[in-house]
Amino acid sequence: MFNKRIKIKELLAQEPAGQTVTVMGWVRSFRNNQFIALNDGSTNNNLQVVASLGKFEEELLKRITTSASLKVTGTVDASLGKGQKMDLNAISIEVLGDCDAEKYPLQLKNRPTLEYLREKAHLRFRTNTFGSVFRVRHALAFAVHKFFNEKGFVYMHTPIITASDAEGAGETFRVTTLPLDGTAPKNEDGSINFKEDFFGRTTNLTVSGQLEGELGATAFGDIYTFGPTFRAENSNTARHLAEFWMIEPEMAFYDLEDNMNLAEEFIKYIIRHAMEHNREDLEFLAQRLADEEKQLPQDKRSELGLIEKLEFVLNNNFERITYTEAIDILRESNYNKKKKFQYEITGWGMDLQSEHERYLVEKHFKKPVILSNYPKEIKAFYMRQNEDGKTVAAMDILAPGIGEIVGGSQREERLDKLEQRMAEMHIPAEELWWYLDTRRFGTVPHAGFGLGFERMVQFVTGMTNIRDVIAFPRTPGSAEF
Repeated sequence: MFNKRIKIKELLAQEPAGQTVTVMGWVRSFRNNQFIALNDGSTNNNLQVVASLGKFEEELLKRITTSASLKVTGTVDASLGKGQKMDLNAISIEVLGDCDAEKYPLQLKNRPTLEYLREKAHLRFRTNTFGSVFRVRHALAFAVHKFFNEKGFVYMHTPIITASDAEGAGETFRVTTLPLDGTAPKNEDGSINFKEDFFGRTTNLTVSGQLEGELGATAFGDIYTFGPTFRAENSNTARHLAEFWMIEPEMAFYDLEDNMNLAEEFIKYIIRHAMEHNREDLEFLAQRLADEEKQLPQDKRSELGLIEKLEFVLNNNFERITYTEAIDILRESNYNKKKKFQYEITGWGMDLQSEHERYLVEKHFKKPVILSNYPKEIKAFYMRQNEDGKTVAAMDILAPGIGEIVGGSQREERLDKLEQRMAEMHIPAEELWWYLDTRRFGTVPHAGFGLGFERMVQFVTGMTNIRDVIAFPRTPGSAEF
């Protein structure tokens, strides 16, 4: 059969035994018209294929260029050269796909920049860096499902097209079939008549599956979602994407403390899975990051290497403090001139910036931090109001090098309190009648959190730009491929 082949990663893990095998992959290099470095994407390590001199026709050898794809059958033997323990001595070589080496845009030996590779996102997977990043991304995604499955959660697919808005800015990405040339049907006041649209109302791409997830939690107890979400922040930064993936568990009969415990356990679980199953990739990325940081001034370098940072998260309990305590710590740090912030600490009620979050994690506590009980004015309408009347049962998890990585809360299960808060924030109750029904018919305390998957991948891989941890980044002015 055509696909009767062995993966190079699997083959390299074996001892040379003289067996005959078939491998398929892409040429990384071809030297001395004899030694082919072949890679199939299962590992960064290449398999050395030996095309013995005089055994293959010159026309075939000319077609073996960088990134050409080959099918090779040969015998596995211990290598006589340095740098590899085995060679595949070719019996037959078939070129499956030619590559014009002169026009091929990725000359890997020149180590193209990450900025250049973003312009070649359709090919960048073939580099060692992105091979490692996306194998780690796969491992983390697999671990997400494994974690929740082991805990008995139900996986829910919530809508990508929605008429509800969980956190504001939900109307940015409109979904419509109406013409854009000014001929769309109008109401008497001149506004667009969306009753004539495909769904009979205004719809948009979702910013969160949380509200729908809560419906599932009030029936199944524990659910989680894992799907794409869309938010438009018109800034070309290393932290933002317009399309990204969110993991959002919702748990009935959970309070804020239960929520924090689960989130910490979850983060440690998926990091541990990647450390156990993708150590080789993480060590490659750690070395890459270390090489980059050698070019930076000493005060700009990370105190911990990538592997040390991940082990530090696994081996420490997350520090837990309230928002009020965090403000006091930040005020004191500013007062003592320990740290000058770009954004001034104006006092209780302000929204913390990334630099404030990272100070708490990296300088003050030197460990991940869970902040809780935020002022209600800076949080969403659905968060449970605390008895003090000023704060809500919200929590954020802050990680070194990146700041906020998880946001969550205990949800407001009391109908009167929820309706009151919606009125204060001008959230139309008539549009969320279905959400309010869960408070009318068998309401229970419940909680949940959201983890931006790309933020997590960025944290685990050490990549400095979030566009380098998603296959095809969608950003302002860019929707290539």
